[in-house]
Amino acid sequence: MTARPSASRRTVLRGVAVTSVAGLGTAACKAPGGAASAEATPTAPVDLGAESEVAKGGARLYREHNVVVSRSADGGLKAYSTICTHAGCPIDKLQGTTLVCPCHGSEFDALTGKVVRSPATEPLNELLVKAADGRIVAGPGA
Repeated sequence: MTARPSASRRTVLRGVAVTSVAGLGTAACKAPGGAASAEATPTAPVDLGAESEVAKGGARLYREHNVVVSRSADGGLKAYSTICTHAGCPIDKLQGTTLVCPCHGSEFDALTGKVVRSPATEPLNELLVKAADGRIVAGPGA
C-alpha cells in the first residue's frame, strides 16, 4: 500500500476560498427575502385595480402580485408574470415599458413579454387578463 500525500495548507485554503465564492454566487441568485418560484404569480383571478391605471401604450407593475399589465395603442390588455425567467427573481422595477430584474439585470418588454437584455433568454410567462366592471383582473380563470 502506498501512502497518499496529505494536502498542503495552500490546497486546503484554496478549496475553502472556492467553496465560499461558489456559495456567494448561489446566494446572489436569490431575490431579497428568498428565492421566488413560478407559484409566486397568481394561482386564481386577482383584482389588480382600476382599468384606468394603465394608459394606452403604457404598463403598470403590480409588485405585490408579481404581475405587469400593459395596454397596446388600440386599448388591448396584456399581462405577464414578473418572475424573471433567468433565475426566478421577482422583477421590481419598471422603467417606461421596460422591466428590469434586480438579480442579474435582465430586461423585458412589458408590452410583449420578450427579452430585450440578457442573461434571460426566455420571454415572461403570459397571464390571462380582462377588464370587468372597470377593474383589471389577471390570473387563471380571468
